[in-house]
Amino acid sequence: MATSASSVSEKLAKAKAAVDDNYVPSDDEEYMSERQLDFFRVLLLDWKKSIHDAAGQTLQSLQDGPIREPDLNDRASSETDWGIELRTRDRQRKLIAKIDAALRRIDEGEYGYCEKTGDPIGLRRLIARPVATMTVEAQTAHERREKISRDT
Repeated sequence: MATSASSVSEKLAKAKAAVDDNYVPSDDEEYMSERQLDFFRVLLLDWKKSIHDAAGQTLQSLQDGPIREPDLNDRASSETDWGIELRTRDRQRKLIAKIDAALRRIDEGEYGYCEKTGDPIGLRRLIARPVATMTVEAQTAHERREKISRDT
């Protein structure tokens, strides 16, 4: 984990050097220009670093925290809290895989385009959800099909 986190930190530092701190992509410029790709690379790497940092804090808390609470109610509360924390970390672990996939798409020149239709996903959607792989319309249709197949 430490080598992975330091690798992310190094990549993040390099990517940040390529992007102006005040830059925000706009519709006035070429879609998925080098500057926009650098912006999203920084956004994704920063997100990944914060997940790694939070996971390290959770691990440290697990090692430092009391294993057994003397009071049954306190123990139940602690175990519930840790269960929630560990489920959150598991979701974030899955999110790291999506972040890595988005970074690969940036490197391959496919980032920002819908995997189903090939249409631009849109800057506002990517800023809100940098790991998005489909346009809003394609995602809605996908979820509708998923719900129908689940209901039958």
